[in-house]
Amino acid sequence: MGIILPCTLTILPIMPTTLQTILLLTASNVFMTFAWYAHLKNLASKPLWLAIFVSWGIAFFEYALQVPANRFGFKVLSLAQLKVMQEVITLSVFMPFAVYYMNQPLKWDYLWAGLCLLGAVYFMFRST
Repeated sequence: MGIILPCTLTILPIMPTTLQTILLLTASNVFMTFAWYAHLKNLASKPLWLAIFVSWGIAFFEYALQVPANRFGFKVLSLAQLKVMQEVITLSVFMPFAVYYMNQPLKWDYLWAGLCLLGAVYFMFRST
């Protein structure tokens, strides 16, 4: 059986739990990145309360994906492995968002941060 959301909609076909976790965390992170940062571009001249309300509405969808991702992932991964996986996904989503959506320059620091995260992945997953 695929992933079942509270609305009883199957959103993913049968696939390994770790892959389901990665896909759901990636999708949730796209929503969260927009919730956290898109208001800086789109709602900069609007009242703060509106930016908060809109961001909160976007974050709802992040949680609707993130909570099942962590529940499924925790069946086969440790809590620390889930956290490191989330951080790698966060940087992987944030870099294109910053460059292409927010028009920020691509920096070498993104590469160095990514290499540090690869080191974290190595140490977190080496004993599995």
